[in-house]
Amino acid sequence: MSNTFVDREDINQALETLKNGGLILYPTDTIWGIGCDATNPEAVEKVFALKGRDKNKSMLILLHNDNQLAGYVRDIPEVAYELIEATDRPLTIIYSGAKNLAENAIAEDGSIGIRVVNHPFCQQLLQRFRKPIISTSANLSGEPSAGNFDEIKDEIKDGVDYIVKFGQHDTSKGKPSVIMKLDPSGKFEFIRK
Repeated sequence: MSNTFVDREDINQALETLKNGGLILYPTDTIWGIGCDATNPEAVEKVFALKGRDKNKSMLILLHNDNQLAGYVRDIPEVAYELIEATDRPLTIIYSGAKNLAENAIAEDGSIGIRVVNHPFCQQLLQRFRKPIISTSANLSGEPSAGNFDEIKDEIKDGVDYIVKFGQHDTSKGKPSVIMKLDPSGKFEFIRK
């Protein structure tokens, strides 16, 4: 991201939208995402409806630092912190035993994908919101992910309550995160490299 200045009004609008159970369209450290309050089941339901996504597919959430993990995962293997620290690419870790989240955000097996995000807008938004935010690619289910803002379809733009201004002019192509499943015992496997 060439421009790291985050407009306070942009953050405030996104914050208000999240607090009111609305959906935001926002840039992340990977690709543009559709987001909402990850603890609000009605808001999560709106994300599924907008994407036309199968309800059996769980969502992932963003946190602004790894100190927050304990609030949303029952047993965190020590290796999780080492993996987060060591990675040079955005890393989504799927943990067992999700807690304190909207039921419909959690997979049927009780797991949740979490990414500790390193992005100027997301960091500030998450710090001020003080709750996790859903992050799912800004596309209709089954269609390719949009690499940047210009590739996002109008149906998605029209279906959210607020579109973040930060990052809209960035034409570089974002890439999805690495995904890893982490067992409470500390064993892990890559789902997407």
